[in-house]
Amino acid sequence: MYNRIAMLRAERGISRRELADALGVHYQTIGYLERGEYSPSLHLALRISAHFEVPVEVIFSTDPFPRLGAAATRA
Repeated sequence: MYNRIAMLRAERGISRRELADALGVHYQTIGYLERGEYSPSLHLALRISAHFEVPVEVIFSTDPFPRLGAAATRA
């Protein structure tokens, strides 16, 4: 499972601990998710999506996300 949690956290200036507190999970869970060592339950994925106010498919994917700027380098 691939995700953009770290990118979204960085954009919003949120620490792992702050996100974990907001979601009611342990801060290490956020680290496991970001590193792809743990796949979230549907319930947790939807809560993360709601927290960031974006569709769940913006955050999670079964395929790697394209690298940011990849399209710009081809142009």
